[in-house]
Amino acid sequence: MWGWLALAIGAEVTATLSLRASDGFSRLLPSLVTVAGYATAFWGLSQALSRGMALGIAYGVWAAAGVALVALIGAFFLGESLTWVQAAGIVLVIGGVLALELGGSSAHA
Repeated sequence: MWGWLALAIGAEVTATLSLRASDGFSRLLPSLVTVAGYATAFWGLSQALSRGMALGIAYGVWAAAGVALVALIGAFFLGESLTWVQAAGIVLVIGGVLALELGGSSAHA
């Protein structure tokens, strides 16, 4: 199930980056990649859920990883800013997802 979630995250990040490149859906290839990427992301997420992953965990990891990866790619490859406050926000989001995961693990023990 984690492999499906990784696929969903990769597809969502690809789609989001392509959305920026689509220039308001005025460029065909990036627009097609955007639509296909988001469709693949939701399909991958649905596969992880159908295989037993908890919704809160799956969505939390998917969202946090997507936000973190897009922000880092934007900062390192697209010339976008990433302040220390924004970086701290990413760390807090990841920490929140870890708290969800660890809290869920102890509840099932």
